[in-house]
Amino acid sequence: MMKQISMPVIAYMHSPYREKFGIPRQPNLVDVQSYVELCPPYNDLQAFAGIEQFSHLWLLWQFHDNKSVTATDTFRAQVRPPRLGGNQKIGVFASRSMYRPAAIGLSVVRFEKIVKQGSALRVYVRGSDLLDGTPILDIKPYIQYSDAILDAQSGYAQQQPMVKKVCWQMPAQQQCQQLLAAQCIDPQHIQELQQVLALDPRPAYQQDAQRVYGLSFANFNVKFTVSTDQVQIEHLSLLD
Repeated sequence: MMKQISMPVIAYMHSPYREKFGIPRQPNLVDVQSYVELCPPYNDLQAFAGIEQFSHLWLLWQFHDNKSVTATDTFRAQVRPPRLGGNQKIGVFASRSMYRPAAIGLSVVRFEKIVKQGSALRVYVRGSDLLDGTPILDIKPYIQYSDAILDAQSGYAQQQPMVKKVCWQMPAQQQCQQLLAAQCIDPQHIQELQQVLALDPRPAYQQDAQRVYGLSFANFNVKFTVSTDQVQIEHLSLLD
C-alpha cells in the first residue's frame, strides 16, 4: 500500500498577506485581490482555455509555513480550533487546522482575469485566504450545481464571524493620508486592510482590550487596539 506521494508545485500565490496573523480564517471574508503566478511548464495559456467561463475557482495549496511542524512529528489526532477559543479539542479531520497529516488547504476564490506577459502567466483572483508565497498544487473550476450545498450544516462554524467597526485615530489617519499623497501605498490595500481588521484577527483566547497589536499587510505595518465592538487604528508606517 502506498503511504507517500509527491505532487508538483504548479504556481505560487502573491498576496498582501505577509504573515499568518491577520489572514481571514476562511476565504471570501475579505475582498482582497491577489494573483497566482504559474511555474514552467504550467505557464501555458492553452492549459487555461475555457477558464473565463467560470466565475470561481478552487485552489489546492500547501500549508508551507508551519514552522513548528517537522517531518518527524507524530500524528496528532486532535487540535484546538481558534474558533472555539483555543481551549476545546476537536478531531483534526473535523477541522480545517493547518496541523494535519497532509498539509493541504482548499480555498474557493473569485476568478478575475488571466494575464500573460512574456513568460509570466498570472491568474488574478479575489477573496483568497493565502499567505504570500503559498505553493499552489492545483487549480480547478468551481461547479455551482454540485459544489454549493445550500442546506449544509457546518457544526461549530455555522455562523459567520462578527464584523466590527474600524476607526482611525487622528495620528494614524494623518500618516495614511501622507503615504497616499506620496503614492507609497495603494488605496485598495487600505480598503482591504480595514476589512481584515473588521474581522478582529486576534485569536479567540487573546482578548486583551489594552494590548496594542501589530500587523504587516502589503507594504506597510499597522498598529491597532480592539474593544468589544470596534477596532482602533493607532499607527501606520511603511515596512522596512
